[in-house]
Amino acid sequence: MDLTLDRRTHGRWAVVEVKGELDLYTAPSFRESVLDAGDAEDPQVIVDFRGLGFIDSSGLGAIVACLKHIRERGGDFALVAPEGSGLRRLMDLTGLDRVLTLYPSIDDISQD
Repeated sequence: MDLTLDRRTHGRWAVVEVKGELDLYTAPSFRESVLDAGDAEDPQVIVDFRGLGFIDSSGLGAIVACLKHIRERGGDFALVAPEGSGLRRLMDLTGLDRVLTLYPSIDDISQD
């Protein structure tokens, strides 16, 4: 399965919606899309992973690279990963749940 990336806004957030597989082959386009979405002066980016089917270590690396880049620019970076999802468990196992803001759904995000 390929990766589909859609962009929209949700309040002050730029949202990148991910559907498909985030792996060695699709990680570069994911990273480019997220960094483009965070190209504002005060970047506020959330990645919606509810449609994620698979992620490997390259995908995790791309998430960390995006987090680092956006935070270096003084922005906020967060993920939508439903409770009990594979991605949520992976974030818990790797400890990334302690450095990333995770929301169970897009409706739980403050639109301030």
